[in-house]
Amino acid sequence: MVFFKALSLLPLSLLYVLSDFLYILLYYIVRYRRRVVLENLQKSFPDKSAGERLLLTKAFYKNLTDTFVETLKVLSLSEAGMRHRVALVNTDFLKTYVSQGKVVLVMSSHSCNWEWGGLATRLIGPGVDPVYKPLSSPFFDRVMNKIRSHYGSEPVSMQGLLRNIVRRRSQPRLIGLVADQAAELPVTAYWTTFLNQETDFFVGAEKIARSYQYPVAYAAIKRLRRGHYQMTYSLLAEPPYEDLPPMAITEKYVRTLEADIRENPADWLWSHNRWKHKRDD
Repeated sequence: MVFFKALSLLPLSLLYVLSDFLYILLYYIVRYRRRVVLENLQKSFPDKSAGERLLLTKAFYKNLTDTFVETLKVLSLSEAGMRHRVALVNTDFLKTYVSQGKVVLVMSSHSCNWEWGGLATRLIGPGVDPVYKPLSSPFFDRVMNKIRSHYGSEPVSMQGLLRNIVRRRSQPRLIGLVADQAAELPVTAYWTTFLNQETDFFVGAEKIARSYQYPVAYAAIKRLRRGHYQMTYSLLAEPPYEDLPPMAITEKYVRTLEADIRENPADWLWSHNRWKHKRDD
């Protein structure tokens, strides 16, 4: 932890030099998940040429290494520094819900620097509980929890989310969900066509929203330039949900996410084995 803290004290200009080196290392030498990235891009964008997909691949790895060093920088980045680097757009409706004593589910994705996006959401004002999937390494899991709680957020593991909701159901706040990962159990997932492929999605957010009558928002993050982002919030759904068709919230999230990815394809996490499940499973 001391090493990462010391590394975070370096100015971003020097950390980006490290990022450039890591890009060369991951893309050209280690070839980190190159096959997965190229296969995902080929299936998602069959209309693009091989040359276009290669350019997207290189841009993805550059963004990935930038995200890594930027995330480390959080350990020494002030709230003012984060506000300078992440512009927040359309936050009033979130503040209104929380001022009314409500909990809001905020669904996002692994786009651009999703860690900065989650941390910037905390700066809106109300408390934020970012939901995370624990890492296999206890050490790096502690590092990431330290980063995610830097501005006072309270990270909650996926396994402990329901207990957290029951225990704190009367506490108004935002609950952040990075909801674009493959479902744990394909048989209980919501299946739909996403980026030209049959894809499984978690249904937990929709079940929680309906059970507790929580409003659901979407957080879209866009890269303005290196080290600067814009986080825009929009309303996906709000109660009452009785007349809303089953899985309508999840489907709206999927379509909104897909439009974002098509607009800036290099910014999504293509190295993730997103389509590891098949519907027949």
